[in-house]
Amino acid sequence: MEEAPEERKTSLPKESSAAEEQEEEVEQVESDIEKADAEDNLEEEDNSEVPSEAQKRPEKVEKKISETFFYNYEDICSRPFVTEDSGIPINLLTLKHSFGYDCTKSANLMVMDSQTLMYIAGNQVVLLDLKPKSQRYLRSSGGGGIGFITAHPTKQYFAVGEKGKKPNIIIYDYPSLRPYRILQGGTEEAYVFGDFNRAGTLLASVGSSPDYMLTIWDWKQENIVLRSKAFSQDVYKVTFSADNEEQLTTSGSGHIRFWKMALTFTGLKLQGALGRFGKTAVSDIIGYVELPDGKVISGTEWGNLLLWEGGLIKVELCRAGNKPCHSGPISQLVLEEGELVTVGKDGFIRVWNFEVIDAADSVDDTGLLEVEPMNELQVGKNVSLSFMSKINDSGQPGQPIWYAQDANGAMWKLDLTFSNMTRDPECLCTFHSGRIEAISVSPITYLLATTALDRSVRIYDFISNRQLSEMKFKQGGTSLMWAPRIVNPKGGLIAVGFEDGVVRIIEVYDPKGLPIYAGMSNRDNADINLKQAFKPHSTAVTALAYEQNGEVLATGSKDKTVFFFAVEDKYEPIGFICVPGPVQALQWSPPSHANSMLLILCENGFVLQVPAPIPEEHDTSSTYHIKNLPTQYFHFYSIKSRIKLEEEIALREKKKQEKEKAKLEWIMQQQAMGKEIEEPEEEPEEEPLPPLYIPEEPSPILCGFYSAPGKFWLSLGGYDSGFLYHCEFSSNDPQEDPENRQDEPFEVIPIEGTDNNPIHRISFCTSRLLMFCGMQNGALRVYPLQEKELSVDTLKEYWSFNIHDNDYGQIQGICSSYDDRFLITCGGDGNIFTFDILSPEDVHEELKAKIPSPRSGLEKEKAAEDIEDPNADNIEEVKQKKEHERIMKEAEEKKRKKREELNTLRQKFLLLLQKNQELPKHMQLHREQYEIDHRFFEELDRQTAQRIQLVQKELAWEHEKYSIGLQKLRNRFRDSLEFDTVVVHAIQSNHQISTYRILAMSDKYYQDMERPSWKRTVLKKIWRQAEEKKIVRETKHATVFKGEAEKPKTEIRKPTTRYIESKREQIRRIVEKSDKVKAKIMKRKAEWDELYKSKPSDDYENPKDAEEIREARENMGYYNLKTAANYREPEHNRMTTEKRVMQLASLEELMHKKKVNMNKEIMSLRDLKVSVTEEIKCLVQELKSIQAALDLSECLPLPPIPQLQSDEVPEKRFEYDSDILLRFKEEQEAKAKLQKEPKGSPSSGALEHEVLRPPSIKESDTMVQAGGSHPMRSESSVVIDERKVLEIEKAEPTEMELEILKREKIKNLYLQETLIKKVNELVINFDAELRFLRHKKLKLDVQMKSADLRYITWYEELLILRNLEKHEYLLQERVNALTCEVEAMRPKYNSYLAQLEERKCEIVKLQECEKALYANFQASLGENNEFASFLTKVLKKKIDYMGKKEVEREADEEDDSEEGNDKESSLGADEENSGSEDEVVDDSVCPKNCNEALFRNTLKLRQKRLHIEKALTEEKKVAANLRKKYNAFAKKMKAGETSLDTAKRELDTFQWEKQQRLNELCVVVPLKLHQVEYLVNGEMPSDFSEALVFTNQSLEYLQKRIVELRKEKIMQRETYKKAQEQHKQLIQDKKEMKIKIRLKDSAALCAMPLLLELEEKCNHLMMKKFGRMVDFEAVQAHTVNIRVEELEAEIMEKEYMQSQELKEWEERILHLQQQLMKLTQENTSKLQQLEKFYFETQQLETKLTSLKNDLGAEFHGPQTTDIKRKAKLQSRVEHMAHDTALLREEIHLLNRTDKRLQMACM
Repeated sequence: MEEAPEERKTSLPKESSAAEEQEEEVEQVESDIEKADAEDNLEEEDNSEVPSEAQKRPEKVEKKISETFFYNYEDICSRPFVTEDSGIPINLLTLKHSFGYDCTKSANLMVMDSQTLMYIAGNQVVLLDLKPKSQRYLRSSGGGGIGFITAHPTKQYFAVGEKGKKPNIIIYDYPSLRPYRILQGGTEEAYVFGDFNRAGTLLASVGSSPDYMLTIWDWKQENIVLRSKAFSQDVYKVTFSADNEEQLTTSGSGHIRFWKMALTFTGLKLQGALGRFGKTAVSDIIGYVELPDGKVISGTEWGNLLLWEGGLIKVELCRAGNKPCHSGPISQLVLEEGELVTVGKDGFIRVWNFEVIDAADSVDDTGLLEVEPMNELQVGKNVSLSFMSKINDSGQPGQPIWYAQDANGAMWKLDLTFSNMTRDPECLCTFHSGRIEAISVSPITYLLATTALDRSVRIYDFISNRQLSEMKFKQGGTSLMWAPRIVNPKGGLIAVGFEDGVVRIIEVYDPKGLPIYAGMSNRDNADINLKQAFKPHSTAVTALAYEQNGEVLATGSKDKTVFFFAVEDKYEPIGFICVPGPVQALQWSPPSHANSMLLILCENGFVLQVPAPIPEEHDTSSTYHIKNLPTQYFHFYSIKSRIKLEEEIALREKKKQEKEKAKLEWIMQQQAMGKEIEEPEEEPEEEPLPPLYIPEEPSPILCGFYSAPGKFWLSLGGYDSGFLYHCEFSSNDPQEDPENRQDEPFEVIPIEGTDNNPIHRISFCTSRLLMFCGMQNGALRVYPLQEKELSVDTLKEYWSFNIHDNDYGQIQGICSSYDDRFLITCGGDGNIFTFDILSPEDVHEELKAKIPSPRSGLEKEKAAEDIEDPNADNIEEVKQKKEHERIMKEAEEKKRKKREELNTLRQKFLLLLQKNQELPKHMQLHREQYEIDHRFFEELDRQTAQRIQLVQKELAWEHEKYSIGLQKLRNRFRDSLEFDTVVVHAIQSNHQISTYRILAMSDKYYQDMERPSWKRTVLKKIWRQAEEKKIVRETKHATVFKGEAEKPKTEIRKPTTRYIESKREQIRRIVEKSDKVKAKIMKRKAEWDELYKSKPSDDYENPKDAEEIREARENMGYYNLKTAANYREPEHNRMTTEKRVMQLASLEELMHKKKVNMNKEIMSLRDLKVSVTEEIKCLVQELKSIQAALDLSECLPLPPIPQLQSDEVPEKRFEYDSDILLRFKEEQEAKAKLQKEPKGSPSSGALEHEVLRPPSIKESDTMVQAGGSHPMRSESSVVIDERKVLEIEKAEPTEMELEILKREKIKNLYLQETLIKKVNELVINFDAELRFLRHKKLKLDVQMKSADLRYITWYEELLILRNLEKHEYLLQERVNALTCEVEAMRPKYNSYLAQLEERKCEIVKLQECEKALYANFQASLGENNEFASFLTKVLKKKIDYMGKKEVEREADEEDDSEEGNDKESSLGADEENSGSEDEVVDDSVCPKNCNEALFRNTLKLRQKRLHIEKALTEEKKVAANLRKKYNAFAKKMKAGETSLDTAKRELDTFQWEKQQRLNELCVVVPLKLHQVEYLVNGEMPSDFSEALVFTNQSLEYLQKRIVELRKEKIMQRETYKKAQEQHKQLIQDKKEMKIKIRLKDSAALCAMPLLLELEEKCNHLMMKKFGRMVDFEAVQAHTVNIRVEELEAEIMEKEYMQSQELKEWEERILHLQQQLMKLTQENTSKLQQLEKFYFETQQLETKLTSLKNDLGAEFHGPQTTDIKRKAKLQSRVEHMAHDTALLREEIHLLNRTDKRLQMACM
């Protein structure tokens, strides 16, 4: 919106002389209003309002505004904005006429008198005079638009509520139209609706978002009486009740609210109750009316009436057969002369019997009541009534005339008398409905054409200010262009584009130029004729453009195409091109350009340039698509972010230069002053520059125009608004994708105030000296262009005026007349305005619009064929269809020829076969011989296989689709089931039991199960505590074991260690003893201090006892119900959404578990039945084999085998095979053949059931039985055959055989009875189990129903809690925030208090010092000192006293200590008394005969006095400042505590309201008759509303509590008696203690000399014993020097440790020496052994030598023995040599070990 530079509000000066007399009064009132506005805060939504000024400040008397006071209209109306010093005249444009009407705006029609209607048009209020059709205008004061108008009941005034920032409501006087009152501060952004009360003294207004403020005005005094937030969503309407002016009603989006002005003890309040829809669907409420008895009737979106009473819907009214009262929303309800009139959007006005509706009540649970209207009036077809206003007809008194607002673009005059003389509805005016899409003016005359989405094209004469003609179509118009003079010299041709893609060429002509035939009437207005209709596009046509030479028409559309037509008498298509985006605008190059080029602007940022196509160069035989047309592309790339970045860089650089400049100037100043220049502080780092931003979605192009060949200007919306971009086409690569282009403009012009208000339309006058810009906010700008080209300088100066609605009135079209005398604008608000361009109005009287004459022969022409079907094919689609038909026709012709050739060949082949048959057999050819090549048949087989595969592939998608569908059905209906319904039947009885059909728990449930619930949390805590205890126990156990392990070590400790430890223990005991003594002393002192501090006063009461007494008084003997008005739920019992969700989840889990357990038991029962059935089958088979050996007469009937029914095994219903599927297919085919047979026929249903059902259990069992009966029969037949053989062989059995047969028979009979009995037992037991489980399930059913009821109740509570959760959270957050704020302030508050007390103590100390100084001075003077007066004056001489006195006076005002004040006052008095002699006192020389030391002492004391006074002054100054801070902070803290208390009260109130909402829920409690104990006269009452429902436990508890309370009462009485006696005893003791204290005090006075004597004696004894005075407490707390004792213990410990270490080393050395000795001994023994071995070796060698010498003798003996002996000796020698080597190595090792040991010892 254009705000500051566009429109300026004045300070509302006065007009008349009477007003000048009241100037002071008005200024006073305005200042009061401004103060009230500054103090106003937005209240809460429900029932908190702002009282009036009188209630706020009752002590202030306001001056009233005079009744004769008026404002000056010229001073308050908004005016055009003109750039300063621009020279642009303020009256550049003057409003001439308004053709439009914002008929979609609510209540936009007011009747002021029988000939004057008033409505809103953009920023103007239009007063229409019906007779001459003239208009008067009132401008808005702020230029932000107008929100509502409403008339005073007397029609003497009317109110205009405006829009904009802090809008006003202006009350105008009628008919003078002078501003009477201006109401300010009622809302933030815009007013929506207003209404006067019946007396006309009050005005109610309601604002729009964001505040939705409802304000009650004393409008004559311009005061706000009451205000409150109406709702949190859009509010449509507010009205006073006609019968009770203290009641108001507001309605809007999804709500209706009932207000009351109530006078409370705090003043006048506005209380609102929100209407509750209950079971009725929530509806937006537009119309309603208040009834005399306080009820309200409102309309609904679906057309029914709602009767409200007490904030609730009493009944919903409809017509017979549940038809709605209106076919659509009800926009208005009026109570007129005892009848209810309803106005509907369906165009009907219906009159209802008020008495029937007022007494209406619902007769059933539906809440509906059928009524019929008494009268009804259909205003017309395609009429949508939104508002009616009435005026009494002066011609017929008592018969009001109604004027109605038609949302489809009309004003109606209605007569609602419903009599024989009733006049038909009269349409006064017609307008466009909604946004006007396009506008164009005639190139040769003063005619104007417009079109809109209301499917009409209208022609206006803007000289005579009248509508000439109108033509309706099937679709809405989206673009329009008047053909230039070169196309139609008469200027009567118009091209119109529509939203279905159709372009219609229409012609405007003067019907008077046609020949007049008989029966035709003369017509003055113009006529419109459809000349041609064609459809080039498939979606809306957005742009039309004629080439400059008029040969080509270009049309653009949202379907991303541009179509070209050759302009002739009949428009012929040339072709079309495709563009990258939806077309926004088209413009042909001006005649100044050498080539004729078309500029195409697309919404998504693309701009294209193409030349005009030449029809002869393009072949249109198959398609109109032009593919070789040279095209230049421009894809806009956003540079706004870069521009902003460059501006930021320049701004920072400028600031930096300014700082450097200022710094240099400062340095020069410092140097000039001779001061040293300190090093400058480091400058803070600059913030990083914002990154470049490119919007993801390209900004839309709004408009553009050529500037030069290949160059153009663009205006964009979205992010890139705020500039005009000068762009240029570059050379295009034909292969380049336009989407990948990033073209930037080469010049940018910033436009003031358009960052959020882009230019939507740009137009030039014929001379191009003025550029007109239509803005998004409905403003019109005019830029004077001195030069032909646009530049930054030419666009600095402009003229701007807010014309259309600022919210939705963006300008859709601007055009000037052919002679530049007039300017016309149209907007999104449906308004059309014409302006004079610097031309006086009297000149216009000479001008006249010329309507073009008709073409010759027009009356004889056949009407052009129109395209009415919106889905009709466009030109290209028709061409493509024709081409397709041609191609198909040619293909069919080729097929026909091929078929004829095949038929000819087939006939020839048949002739050959016939001739072959006629030949002899030996001459006939075989059929195989006709096959020229067998590969043909192979190829055919291959093709068949391929076709089969192809069919399979084609059906693969279908197969997959149905497979997925089947899987989805399973997932939806089967897999989601945890248990299906299984019915288990009893075998003998009709009893049955079924499982619960249970859905599987959702994933959310399992997620919640994974979350730690409070039970699991508690269990985890318990488990963790148990684990911790276990760990502690284990730790203790380990510690015990560790201690036990360390015990032996401690037991072996030496006496020295024990001595050290005992020393340490002794020190520790001494320290502990000393600490205990000190602690005991300190504790005793603290106890005494605490005892003195805690000494209560005489009137002290224990707060705990007082709280218990208060609570007992409030709650004792009172059972507070939740429905009570003063019920407050404890905080721990408050229900929240989270708690309720947890309860619902727990309940659902519990129900699920119980149902699952029951289902498991039932399934176990079914399994039992299956096992019983199998067992019975086996027993029956065995019974049959037994009965085979018995006679038939002896056989008992076989027990029936129980069968499983189909509902006992429901899972088998979903089992199928191919046979079942084939049968199903056959059934489907049979159904398709029998389409005439009704669907519900029994035969088809039976057949389907037969096909679909699987083989039953019974069938399968019978099949099994049939299969199993054959072997039994064979066996029995074998037995019979054997029996027969035996009978044949042995006809007469022996007695032994008879005996055996008899025994067998007896055995078989027994077995037969036993088996039958067993079967019966199985059946009976099973049935018993089923009945028992059935009884158990019935009990569970009761529990489940109760649980379901509880679940429903809890869920309803959950819904309420969720609705209120947000508000509760906000209140709780507010309470928490205020609590934290108060708690945060408390330490600071206490700190201030402590500092203040500290300052007071310092002041008291200084005053004591001053007092002591004076006492010292008096003591130094002595008695009868002759210089006492002189020295006193010297001491009190004033030095720099005034400043101190002022500070003291300031401190005295804040100080609370009276004592300090008295001292200061006395001191001040003394100073004043001595002040008169200050001038004669000379303190520089000591007087004669005056003591020099005393004089000097006096001077010193005076100096000390001055220091003390200075310190005292400073302390008082600090104390005064602290006192001010403390007071301010105390007020702030008190305000915070007050806010906290208010917030807590609001939260409690909200909790009570929430509880009441919960109490309104109906809770079902099933009861049995014996549980009802509420009887009236011994009978059960019909109404239980006064009854309470208790559980037995609660009732027993209450009864038990009564007994307990009686006992407690007796005990309390006994306690009270004892307390009274104790109280009396304490009072007596107190009196006695007082007497004793008095006696002791007197005794103490007598004993004082004795005490002094004893004290002196004690001191003497201490001096005698200790030689000095000793503090016995210090002696008692005295202890040893702990540090010295610890050091001595450490020395002893270290000496002991070192001695122990020395002993260890000695023991180690001894051990090593012993080891060395042992090794030495071993070495010696090894050496001896070596020596022995050496000696033996020598002996053996000697012996060997001797043996060698006796070799000859050896040959005489046995040689074998010698050889063996020799080998033995050699082996022995080798072994000994090996042992010797080993011994040497060992000796060597021992030697090395010995050396290491020696080194270690060393």
